[in-house]
Order: sequence, then C-alpha cells, then structure tokens
Amino acid sequence: MSGAAATARRPGRQADRVENKPAKVETFASLFNEMPVCDLIANLNTKVETFEVAGRIFPLTLNDADEAPNCYICCPTSAYIDYAMDEMRNFAAHPLLRRALKALIGACAPLARASGLDHQAQLNNWLYSTNPVPLLDRPTVASLRSALTARFPDRAIVIRSLNDIADPATIAALKAEGFRMLAARQIYIFADRSAAPAMTRDMKRDRARLRATPFERLGNGDFTEADYARAEMLYTMLYLDKYTPLNPHYSARYIAEMHRRGIISLTGLRRPGGELVAVTGLFENGGTLTQPIVGYDTGLPVADGLYRMVMAMAQDHATARGLFFNMSAGAAGFKRRRGAVAAIEYNAVYAGHLPRRRRMAIRVMETVLARVGIPLLRRFEL
Repeated sequence: MSGAAATARRPGRQADRVENKPAKVETFASLFNEMPVCDLIANLNTKVETFEVAGRIFPLTLNDADEAPNCYICCPTSAYIDYAMDEMRNFAAHPLLRRALKALIGACAPLARASGLDHQAQLNNWLYSTNPVPLLDRPTVASLRSALTARFPDRAIVIRSLNDIADPATIAALKAEGFRMLAARQIYIFADRSAAPAMTRDMKRDRARLRATPFERLGNGDFTEADYARAEMLYTMLYLDKYTPLNPHYSARYIAEMHRRGIISLTGLRRPGGELVAVTGLFENGGTLTQPIVGYDTGLPVADGLYRMVMAMAQDHATARGLFFNMSAGAAGFKRRRGAVAAIEYNAVYAGHLPRRRRMAIRVMETVLARVGIPLLRRFEL
C-alpha cells in the first residue's frame, strides 16, 4: 500500500480534495437543462438542478419512482438488481455459486423495490459512475438533510460514491446524522500523489508501450467534430458492448459538450493521419481525478495495448498534477498491479422522514449488504 493510501485509511483523517467550483456546477446543470437529457445520455431520464448549503454548491438530480427502470446512476433498483444480475456473467465457471447468487438477488428484489429508493433526490450527482464527494462535516450534513427533507418530503436523500479511503470523516458525519450506508461495489484508488510514485513492473511496461506505439497521441486541444463521434463509438465498444448495456449511454453530443464547456478533458490515440483508436475523458475536481470516459477499438489486437496506454495516460495525468485518482470499479487485477488499492464504495441514504415501511426496507438492505454483499465484493473483486 502506498504511503498516501495508508495515511488515508487512518480513522477520522480526511483531506478536503473535492472542490465543486460554482462555475463548473452551474455549467454542468445548464447543459442538462438546455438539451434533452436523452440526447446526452440515451438511457437516462432525470432532472438536474443546483443545490447550495453552508457555502457549498452541488449538482442535484431528481427522479420519480415511475421512471424506473432507468440508468443505475439515478436508479438504485437498476444498480442493486439489474446490474447485480448482469454481474453473474463473471461466475460462469462456478454454476452452483451463480445459481445461489441469482436466487439471493431475486429474493432481495422486492426489498429494494419496497425501499422506494428510485424516488430520490441525489446530491452531488455529476451523472458519472463515480462522483467524488466534497468533505462534509456534521453541521453541514445536518443543514443539507434539513433543507432537502423539507423540500422533498416524499423522496429518499441519496449521496453516491463514498469510500473509506477518500471519505472517512464524511461517512462518520453522515452516519451521525442518520444516514444509512448501503455497500455498492469495490473500487480502486491510486492514492500515491508524489512526484514520482513507485513504478510497478506493469506500470513500467505500459509506459514503454506508450513510448513505442505507432499511434499518435492527442492532447486536450486536438479533438475535432469527427473525433467526438468516433469517441462515442469507442466508448460503446468497451462499456456497452464488451461490459454491459446497463452502463450510461454517453453520446457524441454529450462528449462534445462536456469537453467544449471545460467539464472534462480528453486525450487519446489515433492512427497516423487517421481515426481515433482509443480515448479517455478525465474529470478533475479539486485535488481528485476520475475517468468517466474510456473507450478503444476492441477489434484491434490486444497486443496493441490500447487500454493499458489510456490508463497509463490517466495515471500520469494524476501524478503530474498531484491528484488523488479514483480509478472506479472493474479490472481489479489490472488496477492492483498498477499501484491501486481496493476500497468498498457506499451509497449514503437518508430516509428518516419517509414512511416506516420504506425505512425498514432500507435498514434491512443495509444489514444484508454489510453481512453478505461486502464479503462477496471483496472475495470476487466486483
């Protein structure tokens, strides 16, 4: 484990690494109010607003229960039922375990629906799979809880993307103010922000590949209109075709607008004088980096190392700027071999203002996920 990761794991320690600049939050919300959401993310239906409390500003999404099924970034039943069922493809070699897990998920489905979590106000939702959360102390949590429950008396209050490496103090404050912590997935943190992090053997190989590749490297200012359309194709090849169509369907228009408006930066690789073969979109928020867009031409030989190179480019971006890099979920072994450490990610839910039936369903979900879900996430690196 890196020194920074070890420091971050000490109870109660948390740097304020996420900034949520007001101009960026306003620009993001404006985009999703100027254009139909489905033109930007094809499988999503949501409303986007801004919310201010205690001198901080957040993007806020609103969803109604009758909009389900919806993309999991705004729909917990899709995350906990549909996405979990899709993950069963990872257990093809273990048919008995696969059947047992399917039965468990099926048994929990009525519980997830009874929770009413799809009828929600989600704070700090940038509509990514990973949304780094600013440091929240207990008075701020109490203020936002009071304001949101007063405004939305029938909605669950949700904050995604909390983990015990980046957010220990925030998690403690949320728990103290009555939020429930629902385990979601296992993610990977590249927390060594030194000028020269220790290079693993695989990291060295990736950078050697970058130096030797015949593909041209693109900077943030090198993208054209044609590149945006190609970026959508490459993202689709990887995240929708290879992984699962349950992932957000980011469109070329979304990638173009997020890039033009300075919300994400882009880098990639192209054939000399030709089309893109790999792309990644980086979201930098304060001292934290995430990578919401990754795509490459899956029809090219694995030996070309396209995925390895775009991940190396993101790690190098983090190191050059001294950023805490949340590498999100998936590709567990790949990320571990490149210096990342695992953490359980949680969804924080407040339901104290909701009917007893919904509160009890959420409490039972929290218990089942803690006792059964977390051990499974750790055992199978989901």
